[in-house]
Amino acid sequence: MPTTTTLPGAREEVKEVFAPMYHVVLLDDDEHTYEYVIEMLQTLFLLSRDRAYRHAVEVDSSSRTIVLTADLPVASYARDQIHGYGADWRIPKSKGSMSAILEPACSPGGQAA
Repeated sequence: MPTTTTLPGAREEVKEVFAPMYHVVLLDDDEHTYEYVIEMLQTLFLLSRDRAYRHAVEVDSSSRTIVLTADLPVASYARDQIHGYGADWRIPKSKGSMSAILEPACSPGGQAA
């Protein structure tokens, strides 16, 4: 029966490989109210009202807000949920859902995934 001998002080190098991560970025428009954004984020992402409100302020002031960072399948599903949420009934000219895009998140070393 073969045996394995480890030399004193020898270390095995283990390199962890992580799946690339993506930001789900909600984009601003003039066809949805703060209440719509808050309601949508609470419903789809189970955010508190306060946290959802902060995203609504950010998307309004910066034209975008990152609502989730996840691996590609989860991020794609989240984006699709935003796209399928529907129009804002509070604004007659609202014809559909808000827009969201996926962007690569940076790795710990600062490089895009």
